[in-house]
Parts: sequence; C-alpha cells; structure tokens
Amino acid sequence: MKLPSSQQPPVPQGQKTVSPAPPTETMTQGRDPVALSARQQLEQLQLANRETTLARVAEVISRQGAAGSDILLDVRGKSLLVQAAIGRTELETGDWVKVLRAGNELQLMGKLAPAPEAGIARALAQRMPWQQDLQGGLTRLLTSLTQGLKPDALPGQPPSERTARPMPEAARQALQQVLSRLPPGTTIQPGTGAQDQTLQQMKQWISESGLFAESRLAQTPSASLPDLKLAIGRVITALLAQQGEGPEGFNRLTPLASPELVQAPLQFPQAMALTPPASADGEPTTVGQMLRLLAGMLNRITVNQLHSQVLTARAGGEAPAPVSTLLLELPWLTPQNEPRIAQVRIEQHSEEQRGQSSQHKAASEWRLALAMDLDEAGLMHFDVSLRHQSVSARVWAEKQTTLRQIHEELPLLRQSLTDLGLEVTDLECRRGSPEHPATRLEHRLVDTRV
Repeated sequence: MKLPSSQQPPVPQGQKTVSPAPPTETMTQGRDPVALSARQQLEQLQLANRETTLARVAEVISRQGAAGSDILLDVRGKSLLVQAAIGRTELETGDWVKVLRAGNELQLMGKLAPAPEAGIARALAQRMPWQQDLQGGLTRLLTSLTQGLKPDALPGQPPSERTARPMPEAARQALQQVLSRLPPGTTIQPGTGAQDQTLQQMKQWISESGLFAESRLAQTPSASLPDLKLAIGRVITALLAQQGEGPEGFNRLTPLASPELVQAPLQFPQAMALTPPASADGEPTTVGQMLRLLAGMLNRITVNQLHSQVLTARAGGEAPAPVSTLLLELPWLTPQNEPRIAQVRIEQHSEEQRGQSSQHKAASEWRLALAMDLDEAGLMHFDVSLRHQSVSARVWAEKQTTLRQIHEELPLLRQSLTDLGLEVTDLECRRGSPEHPATRLEHRLVDTRV
C-alpha cells in the first residue's frame, strides 16, 4: 500500500490531523501461492481502479524482525490480509482508513479521526460480557432482605461459624425504598377514566428505572433519590463498609453474569425466562457474592445506557436508523411480591430520515417495542407505531390460550384508542415472537459513517 505525502484525510472538526507516511513505504497483498492474486482480491471487493473506499483495521499482527506488520482489513464487509510497512502512520485495531486502488495495489490516503461514538462503543464492549439479569438480581436481593447475608469465608474458619447476619441497615433502607416504589401488576388499570393517573405512574416508573440516574443527580444532587441505579450504589457502599473497605474495593470484584445475556448481549427487547423463586430454605448469599451480583446489575443498566447512546449516534448512516433510541428495563412486582422486568424499546423516526420530502416541517413517527414474561399469559411482545394521529399495533403471544384472549380483547383496545382521538389503522395478533434484526457490536454499533 503506497502512502502519498501530499494528501490529507477528512477528519472531524477539532480532531488532530494524522500525518501520512513517506511515499516510499508500501503495503501489498500477501504472497500465499494458494491465495487469489492481488487483482482478483481487489475485483472481488468490487473496487475499480482509482476508486476510493473506507476500510476498518480488524487486526494488526506484528512480524518479528520485520519492519512492517500484517494487517487484516475489513473492506466492504470482507476481510483482506495485507503486508505493510506503514512508517509514521500508526494503525491500531478499530481504526478507519481511506484507501485508493492504484492498479493492483492499495494506496493509503490517510487515517480518519475517531468518531465521538467510538469511545462509547469501547465502554459498551467492556461491560457487555458482565451483565446480570435485573429480574434475577432483584429476586436475590429481595430474598436477602429476609434471609440475611453470610460473611465471606476467612482462612481456616469452619463453615459452622459463618452464620447469616441481617443486611446492614443502610443497605436495607435503600432496597426497601426502591421496592416500595415498584408498581404492582394491578396499579395500571385499563379505561379512559384512569388516563392521568396511568400517565403519571409511567413517568415515575421510567424516571426511576436507573437509566437517568446521572441526569437526576445533576438536577437534584441528593443521595436519597428513589432510583434503581443509585439504590444499588447505596447497597454496595453499605456492604463494603461492613467489610471495612472503601469504594476502591468494589473495583477489584469480578461481576456475576447471566448466561443468556452473555450469549446475546445486545438483543433488545428479548424477554428472559421467568426466574425460579428462591427457596426460603436455600443457602443464604455471601457478602462477596452479593457484591458481585450488584456489580453485574450495574453493568446491565450501564449497557442499556450506552447501547441507547450508540444506536442514537448511528442516525444518518447508510442503513435506516432512528433519530433517537431509548432502551429501558422497567421493574415491577407481581401480586405475589415477585420482581419482574418489562423490556421497552422506544424509537423516534423523522420523515427526512426515512427519505421523504423535507420541505414541510418534519413529522415524527414513534415506535414502541415491549416484551414481558407473565406468569399465566407467558411470553408476550407488543409493537406499536404512532405517526400523526394514526396508530397501529401488533401483538405476539407464545401460548394459544393467550392468543385467543387477545383476539377477544381487540375490539375493546380499538375503542380505547379511538376514544383517545387516534385513528387505528391496523391491529393484529400472532402466535410466537417477532424476528428482530441481530445486533452486532462490530458492524452495527462501531461503524463510523463518513
């Protein structure tokens, strides 16, 4: 890959310009006799002569004793292994470069400055493998309120001396404050007469979900806010103080992770299977296990925050993307006082974003996706779209009995929406679950659009 010295890459305003390397340095395709020729590889990429494109550095492999490196480029979704002596142009995994085909070689036009969302994506990648399911975590926390916590084992200490102790009072108060604010399943009633109460309940529910903890602290710097994320932090502080440790001790813990979130960390919404209720006769959780559990729950909330930001930052890319995206996991309590989670995805699209005329004032289309796992009804998914005064909805249910009940309730739902002044364009219910597009960190979250 030849590196010209007279051309500079386009970089975002305020970013440092990357200096190109001398023109004598080259990067060429590997000489594996089995591999395709350089010309064939470039033609497979559908890259014409003198055409430029963007490539992402997927991997940098240093060659011992050599002046250059082997670099694996991701060009138009395909991998291309090249040999490079890149001199002063330092390339790292994840960098984006602009390249030009010159005959059977690639010329490096320069390295692009990192986009703002790159830092968010890196933080997201660090936390993704360590997410703890909030529903399971809240269930364990609720059990510990009654069972207490066992102290961590000391060297040579017999198990009989490690009896469960009540949760520290500060931790207990923080947990009880949040649990008392969780809406029970009977709080929200259908019908137009309870609209105002329902609206206020939903606003409170969303604001205290933990997703807006930092914003709420900036507006009201009080440690007593009934916020899920802040409450978890207060429980952590109390447990560390009981152990005689400061906040720095928390950073040394390895968070607990839920297997299903490790296998599909970015699929949202994706209703999880119901957590089996903890037995009152089961072994109490140790303080160390609880701290690791809380660390995983914090990571889950943080992943939802970062995921929302990066999906919003993708707006304006090649693929259709919403103007803004918000991912929420809202806890609530069943009549049996068991925690459950409702997964909510809210997207705002504009006419201009969707390729329509922008001469008039852009109108937004709001889309809501909701996933819940209910004791009797089973797994349910809802997709609702609202544009101007028109609304459409689609409901999926796993159980046939639930599907039949939904069919019976559709006329009431249509009438309720009409009473709100909305035009119902489509109402449908189906068996099973919707097929949401797979979300991948590499291509869907970290792609830099130029």
